Amino acid sequence: MSFELPELAYAYEALDPYMSADTLHLHHDKHHQAYVTNLNKLIDGTALASKSLEEIITTTSGSAEHQGIFNNAGQHWNHILFWQCMKKNGGGNLPSDLEKMIVDSFGGYDAFKENFIQAGITQFGSGWAWLIQENDGKLAVMKIANADNPVAHDKHVLMGVDVWEHSYYVDYQNRRPDYLKAFIDNMIDWEFVANRLKK
Repeated sequence: MSFELPELAYAYEALDPYMSADTLHLHHDKHHQAYVTNLNKLIDGTALASKSLEEIITTTSGSAEHQGIFNNAGQHWNHILFWQCMKKNGGGNLPSDLEKMIVDSFGGYDAFKENFIQAGITQFGSGWAWLIQENDGKLAVMKIANADNPVAHDKHVLMGVDVWEHSYYVDYQNRRPDYLKAFIDNMIDWEFVANRLKK
């Protein structure tokens, strides 16, 4: 199986001014494409070449021998979901079922927002912040470093935000908190997030 870079579901200018077309071209066309290209090269001619992306992640997780494959597969999966989490004119009101679960899990939307933004801010160096749904149905926030991936931890992900510097430095320089607030308030596709809930 040869993996491909998925096209964005929106124009490169769609997320302006919160995420610029320059950032999307750099992040999607260059960084994400590099992960896909490297992954295909690394699995070519191996038993992993016939596996799904999730199978590659779970198979190579924790293997020093396959660290390069895991990193590129994890980043490919992470970015696919990241692009899907956003839309033009995002943010706004949450679907009622998602809002109820956020209130039940965090005590309120504001508490969730603070928790999620803090996870992104306090992820030292590169990494990701995620909203996940636990096996008991409750929602939780987690952060992971570098190219690590929630699939490797058997987590069901609803949404995630990339806090590697290439995801925000063109638009926000070192102001990661401003980027995270803009992501929550103006870019998230809450309908997409709600549709990922396990019923």
